[in-house]
Amino acid sequence: MTRRSTTGYFVLLGESPISWKTKKQDTVSHSSAEAEYRAMAMATYELQWLQYLLYDLGLSHTTPSLLYCDNQAALYIAANPVYHECTKHIEIDCHVVREKIQNGSLYIPSKEQLADVFTKSLGKDQFQRLKNKLGILDLHTPA
Repeated sequence: MTRRSTTGYFVLLGESPISWKTKKQDTVSHSSAEAEYRAMAMATYELQWLQYLLYDLGLSHTTPSLLYCDNQAALYIAANPVYHECTKHIEIDCHVVREKIQNGSLYIPSKEQLADVFTKSLGKDQFQRLKNKLGILDLHTPA
């Protein structure tokens, strides 16, 4: 109805989910690439905050964080240092994600998107498979 996209992400520490969010974006995106890129930026902000929290707790995290994205256009924007006319309106988000990629604290492989469970209508089989991969259990299922 509103034409606003949904941002969804979750963060794993080892194999345990420690942070997740799903939210309608504040603005209407001009393209799916823009919507995906805004979601990548939100996830990057959360990863950065969690890295600061780990540091404050005396834990170091030296390996790059993995950020999965399945939108090829958004991945191209992240990898391409040249700005295009169509990305001017998301320039700040571009800077944030690109900076983390360039300094080695963020890596974006293009694989199956587990966060789809938060943002898309999925078939029963796909939903169950992603839910199982996330380690989510139904406490009300008979044993």
